[in-house]
Amino acid sequence: MSKETSSANAPESSTFIPPSVIPERLFSGDSYAYYTPCPNAITPQYASPTANNAVTSTPCVLGVDEAGRGPVLGPMVYGAFYLPLELHHSLLTEQHSFDDSKVLTPAVRANLMQLLNTPGDSLFESCGYAIKVLSARDISSGMMRSPTAVYNLNAQAMDATVEIIRGVVQDRGVDVREVYIDTIGNPATYQQKLERIFPSLKITVAKKADSLYPCVSAASVAAKVTRDVALEIMYEDILQAQQLSGPAPETWGSGYPSDSKCVGWLRRNMDPVFGWGNECRFSWGTAREMLELKGGARVDWPVDEEDGTSRLSEFLVSSGPGKSTTRDGLRDWYGQRPTEIL
Repeated sequence: MSKETSSANAPESSTFIPPSVIPERLFSGDSYAYYTPCPNAITPQYASPTANNAVTSTPCVLGVDEAGRGPVLGPMVYGAFYLPLELHHSLLTEQHSFDDSKVLTPAVRANLMQLLNTPGDSLFESCGYAIKVLSARDISSGMMRSPTAVYNLNAQAMDATVEIIRGVVQDRGVDVREVYIDTIGNPATYQQKLERIFPSLKITVAKKADSLYPCVSAASVAAKVTRDVALEIMYEDILQAQQLSGPAPETWGSGYPSDSKCVGWLRRNMDPVFGWGNECRFSWGTAREMLELKGGARVDWPVDEEDGTSRLSEFLVSSGPGKSTTRDGLRDWYGQRPTEIL
């Protein structure tokens, strides 16, 4: 996906809104991907040669991490961060002190993200990143499919990882040599799956990769800041829609089920029929139990045929004249053309 304007419809805020946050997509409940332009310090594999010299691509390292896997509110965000191999430690660790986003303060994370998006800064000139935002609506719709077609969170996370790596390596031609990824489940199994998809890449999947490899630390910062800002502007948009007067109500906190502010907000803002909006993961136990136990209206939907191919004609003739179940039932309802007598 090409770069889109990220702040056109954003509520007014003093928070730095990175271009990876696209308010209109968040408000509509869409999942989306965002890619920065290839930085000046990196020559892609598909660059055109000059008149006198062939172009040599820049060997790069890439890290992947996520933010927001567990919350009941807001999106899950995957980040991929890449830069020249020769700058991996000197730029990220020595110059900018990247670390696992969980051990950095929000102010430090926000500052690093702003530098990463500031032309002229060494991070902007040498580093690129990709973001995949998986909306709460899409996460839930995948997890709440029928048992035979369920699209669980691990599968969605795997597909997000593959998508942003492919978007950097194949679609944008970045010469990635090494990839480091924070694991989903068993590291060896996950690594083998990715090696089958990307056989030319040297891939390392490890637990706590965000504290072991600087590029994964940087990916975790990009993902974390994107999610935190997304959550903030989604909350501000809801407040504007409610047009509340007086002192601002208590926020929804971090969005995690263990957060009392989050649970309190869900209770206060639950519609008895529709529950909540695109900000909520209805597949989470917290939301399901609240709808079932706290007065939610129960709605029974017609059961589809197992193969999902029931015809409109079959529905119409099920209680009509003759109750025909043949393929010509709808024709029989309206009457048949008399057979011509020769």
